[in-house]
Amino acid sequence: MDARREAWERIDARYDPRVLEPSPPYVPEPPWFADDPVAPGPGPSETVVSPVGNTGLSWSELVAAEPDLGDWCAERWLAAWPRLEAPPASFPTTRLALHSLAEHVLAPARRSSNGKIGLRFTRAGFGTPFFGAGKQARVEGSELVVDHGGWEERAPLSTLQEAAAFVGIECGARPDLYEPTTPLYPEETLHVDETAARWLGEWFGFGCSVLEQLRAEVHAAGEPSRVQLWPEHFDMAVELNDPTGAHRAGYGISPGEDEHEDPYLYVVPWSPCDDDWWNASHFDGALLDLKVVLDASDQRAMALDFFRTSRRVLGETGAGS
Repeated sequence: MDARREAWERIDARYDPRVLEPSPPYVPEPPWFADDPVAPGPGPSETVVSPVGNTGLSWSELVAAEPDLGDWCAERWLAAWPRLEAPPASFPTTRLALHSLAEHVLAPARRSSNGKIGLRFTRAGFGTPFFGAGKQARVEGSELVVDHGGWEERAPLSTLQEAAAFVGIECGARPDLYEPTTPLYPEETLHVDETAARWLGEWFGFGCSVLEQLRAEVHAAGEPSRVQLWPEHFDMAVELNDPTGAHRAGYGISPGEDEHEDPYLYVVPWSPCDDDWWNASHFDGALLDLKVVLDASDQRAMALDFFRTSRRVLGETGAGS
């Protein structure tokens, strides 16, 4: 799926689009080996439309002028952002199954090509950036999709072993890069509910939209990292500020884990901080629970305020105090 080209065609080639999903061509150079989906690019900024407002035109501004684009943009978390609803009861079981797929199939598939394990938000799910000669593997709802550089294969999610064979690798995380947090049961059925899987895709889309906006607001001197979905923790995060570590922190979203089952937003400073803002109980940092986000009149504004306030508090209090 060439998400950027799809956007270009949808707006009749009037602008050079930026989207949140990975798009070909694959990137063979270090350090990221992946495209930056919202980079303004070398061309004139007035010809670019972006979800993060770092160019001449944002998708939100375009939707305001052309409301018929609203539903299309909402599905891709570019603008006209939809409201998150509570996840279904089947979500915890689905989350664990898809976490194991991320650790033992998708991340190893990318790693086999370039040594990288970071994943990304993709529509209705998550997946790899394009790698190798232009391949991508992703989850869309309860299906596994492999893009072979222009043509796709799809299969229902069944077991890790069958998923790995479909992608073309042996299943299993490599502990030399990270210690997997989900057990490897290659032949055990993956219990993935379609509704819960799509809710997870919406959560990652929401998070990617917010984190890319936050990243766009940080000056280059703060050396923001890329927004990536890390397979070992199954969370999406970006690192911002002060590369020496004094005020640097990870800003992210999690779909939940054993210590905190509900999804949440978090900020983890690289060095401990003593301010009362840092309220998390199972890690050293700040946490905003999904329930608070769901109740907000503007959910995206609530999330951005949490992250921006955390940056301000961290800048005011310092770290290691």
